[in-house]
Amino acid sequence: MVSGTSMAAPHVSGIVALLKHNHRHWSPAAIKSAIMTTAYTKDQDGNPIKDEYDGKDAGVFTMGAGHVDPVAANDPGLIYDIDPHDYIRYLCGMKLTDLEVSTIARGPIVCSQVQAIEPEQLNYPSISVYLGAKSVSKTVNRTVTNVGDANSVYTVKVDNPEGVDVDVSPITLTFTNEGEKQDFTVTLSIQGVPPKADKVSEGQLVWDSGKYFVRSPIAVTFT
Repeated sequence: MVSGTSMAAPHVSGIVALLKHNHRHWSPAAIKSAIMTTAYTKDQDGNPIKDEYDGKDAGVFTMGAGHVDPVAANDPGLIYDIDPHDYIRYLCGMKLTDLEVSTIARGPIVCSQVQAIEPEQLNYPSISVYLGAKSVSKTVNRTVTNVGDANSVYTVKVDNPEGVDVDVSPITLTFTNEGEKQDFTVTLSIQGVPPKADKVSEGQLVWDSGKYFVRSPIAVTFT
């Protein structure tokens, strides 16, 4: 109640209902992606959204992807979709027991028979990784689906988190059809002396077509 989630939840739920009405074939993951990648991080005066508790610029673990823009979410350009089986691979990658995964999936799951993935490899519309002495570099894979104009070209733009170099391959995605999918990789590497443990550096990755601006927050936690 005090944090505002009591009002945020019904507002977002209403937006989800509108998006599902307009895009009946979209999965829950697609709808979530559309909402996240089109959210904005500036207030009405063009300043960064503030944390209400300390007055500082709000980070990704405070405001998430940003403030919801329902009009933009209705036409996001690209979406990060997720197959239901990928969630099982993700849960197994989190080292949950077979019983725990089976309870969530509501069916028998044996993780040794599932091609588990590391949590950061889930095709989520944001990127969060841990880097440190034992892991100075990490590569994540992502797939985007074109739900915008049939013929479109997107160019990547990256704001590197402090102390981290972000390399994206390829740097351009070309689509010729609606519904077409394209894969890309993001490699995050520590630059220079790693910051102290538990420090979080934030950045963003944007696919820009000139018409669409598809933004993914990046969070790197140092260990």
